Amino acid sequence: MRDLGAGFGYLVKGQRWVTGHGRSLGVGLLPGLVTLVLYAAALTGLAYGADDFVGWATPFADGWSSPWLSLFRGFLTALVFAFGLFLAVITFTAVTLLVGQPFYEKLSEDVDRAESGGEAPESGLPLWRELWISARDSVRVLTRVVLYGIVLFALGFLPVVGQTVVPAIGFCVSGFFLTEELTAVALQRRGVELAERLALLRTRRLLVLGFGVPLTLAFLVPFVAVFLMPGAVAGATLMVRDLREETPDSEPEPESAPMGGPTTA
Repeated sequence: MRDLGAGFGYLVKGQRWVTGHGRSLGVGLLPGLVTLVLYAAALTGLAYGADDFVGWATPFADGWSSPWLSLFRGFLTALVFAFGLFLAVITFTAVTLLVGQPFYEKLSEDVDRAESGGEAPESGLPLWRELWISARDSVRVLTRVVLYGIVLFALGFLPVVGQTVVPAIGFCVSGFFLTEELTAVALQRRGVELAERLALLRTRRLLVLGFGVPLTLAFLVPFVAVFLMPGAVAGATLMVRDLREETPDSEPEPESAPMGGPTTA
């Protein structure tokens, strides 16, 4: 259980780091603000259109008497919006990181240099290649999240369990993959592929959940995600150094295998 507290500690340390480096904080806020505007518009559209979608998808219930029709479709509308919010929490990080790739990579490098005495791993890849790898891996992660989301959505209909255990599992799934997206900034610079990143995170699941679950819950609050993103990237970089057991005296070289090659993910 100690790892849960340690994971949350990295989240706090990351926020403290960017607070002490005002320029990094200011630059890191820009991608989140742009992405927030896009997601706010999408969620607003979903809120207005979810009931129409549910009505279109359940024509068999048109003849049901009141109040069963309203209760049934109201419940499904809430589930549709909850599922959209679940996807928004997960994809927000991926999209923000993609939009702000150069900014967050620079922020992660600054953290590495501060912790290692001036050294930071570099991928050696051109920006367009890094953006392609980031987008490709984000799609792969999103595919996994959608599959989990569909299963959890279906389990949400189970009495009691669907309203207690399933949401808790959903937050854990969200927290794990949210952490993966954030640690990817530092791990991609170290030449670590997606399959290796996932395997690395699984070795310290409680550490990952201690970092990712509180962040997922915080991201549910409007605007909070924008202000926490720079610190989250910094904290994820600090956690990567822990996971890879890096110290100022033992800085790793980037992996020899080129990024973007064949992978088992």
